[in-house]
Amino acid sequence: MSNITCENLPNLVSSFVDTLVDFSVSGGLFLPNPDSTSPQNGPDTIITRYPTPDRLIAIGDLHGDLGKSKQAFKMAGLIDDSDRWVGGSSTVVQIGDVLDRGDDEIKILYFLEKLKREAQKTGGKLITMNGNHEIMNIEADFRYVTRNGLKEFEDWANWFSIGSQIKSLCAGLEKPSDIFYGIPLVCKNVPRKYQHAIRARIAALRPDGPIARRFLSQNVTVLVIGDSVFVHGGLLKYHVDYGLNRINEEVRDWINGLMGKFAPAPPYCRGRDSLVWLRKYSNELAKDCDCSALEHVLATIPGVKRMIMGHTIQEVGINGVCDDRAIRIDVGMSKGCINGLPEVLEINGNSGLRILTSNPLYQNKGKAYLDADNKEEFAYLFPQNAPKQVEVKA
Repeated sequence: MSNITCENLPNLVSSFVDTLVDFSVSGGLFLPNPDSTSPQNGPDTIITRYPTPDRLIAIGDLHGDLGKSKQAFKMAGLIDDSDRWVGGSSTVVQIGDVLDRGDDEIKILYFLEKLKREAQKTGGKLITMNGNHEIMNIEADFRYVTRNGLKEFEDWANWFSIGSQIKSLCAGLEKPSDIFYGIPLVCKNVPRKYQHAIRARIAALRPDGPIARRFLSQNVTVLVIGDSVFVHGGLLKYHVDYGLNRINEEVRDWINGLMGKFAPAPPYCRGRDSLVWLRKYSNELAKDCDCSALEHVLATIPGVKRMIMGHTIQEVGINGVCDDRAIRIDVGMSKGCINGLPEVLEINGNSGLRILTSNPLYQNKGKAYLDADNKEEFAYLFPQNAPKQVEVKA
């Protein structure tokens, strides 16, 4: 055994170091090996449109709350008590905004990656999307980060650097690049005690940063599954005219650093009319939602009946407006938002919509929120001018 050195075991050393770093920063997860036979496994694969699955689950904004994230997946019958995938061939869409407001951002990214690999082995899919907070963080806009969120990235950078140092000692492995390259030693207007943490977060999440490249570059920004189009904020006609697949490809290339390590986001991801910021269809008052613009957009996407979006917290829970052509699924479940009770949207193959909720007022009713028999009983919760709840269709 004395002839075994790093020179003839570089790949084993690299794999061991990567596993050590992953285990240390993910809260103790060992990621299953990805299915190398899957056509979706390649880093350059972008799929914008999927056929109708037998069961489709949509999950709203998670915002750094790992506990609530697990509750949502468990409530939908997607994971067991050991957090293992039991969703079979279900397709799941997480509509973005994993980052900010909570303390477990990296842990959720690893959790979702673990579930992606487990789902793949049973014919299921977990598709993650970009929200405005992913875009903001890639651009180093950290207005909504928590102190513990900063600490999580600081710890990641320390472990990542240790791993890089170990790899640099092994002949046969390329010397890792400095993740802090090009980042100022002192960030303006940042207290001294947070300087290293801010630099670590920039290093991880900027275009071509290790966390951005590994996790966020897998996200799509707009997605069509069957007769539903998913987007974090909302779509306008000019987004569709520009090209949905083109948007996904350009955002992926930006995250991967092909436009430069400090390049701004594409213009359709910035500003109030962008895909990830739009609120035209999310107003609390149904009468203030632009149903005309929505109908115009849906008419330009063949076969699509509804738009499903997150971004704007719906204090009344998941609901629909514009004759249920706009479905809003951000219930503010994170403790960093309004600490809302987890809810998810289920779409069966026959286009029936159902809300799965942990709200004890409704979870034993067998239906989501209001139906013909319950309207009077719960009317006080939903004023007449409030958004209409999604009707349950068996």
